[in-house]
Amino acid sequence: MAKSIPSAGLRLRLRRNARRRSRKSMRKIPKGVIHVQASFHNTIVTVTDVRGRVISWSSAGTCGFKSTRKGTPFAAQTAAGDAIRPVVDQGMQRAEVRIKGPGLGRDAALRAIRRSGIRLSCIRDVTPLPHNGCRPPKKRRV
Repeated sequence: MAKSIPSAGLRLRLRRNARRRSRKSMRKIPKGVIHVQASFHNTIVTVTDVRGRVISWSSAGTCGFKSTRKGTPFAAQTAAGDAIRPVVDQGMQRAEVRIKGPGLGRDAALRAIRRSGIRLSCIRDVTPLPHNGCRPPKKRRV
């Protein structure tokens, strides 16, 4: 005897219920990568898994800092703590840190990451450096 096929309405309800469950609470991420992008005007902290999918992120601007205060070390520390909090709840224990940029928030963000309880496997500086880059503009004639 063949199995009966559920009606279209029942299938739709089943699909809706499956979509309602939050994926963030289900995922367990033991290892990840923390990207810190520190410019002179802002600091952005992004936490990804090993494959590069973003889990959480924060910046000094989203933490409520405005204008010149976004570039301060305290703003970077707040942004790093804000980005890491949900990841620690999901079970991240080890992470690799990649720091990019010349900003003041580099060290402060790293200190906040260290304080969070995540063990750091390596800290890498990935600031792009020009290998004699672009041609400079011609000399100004007055």
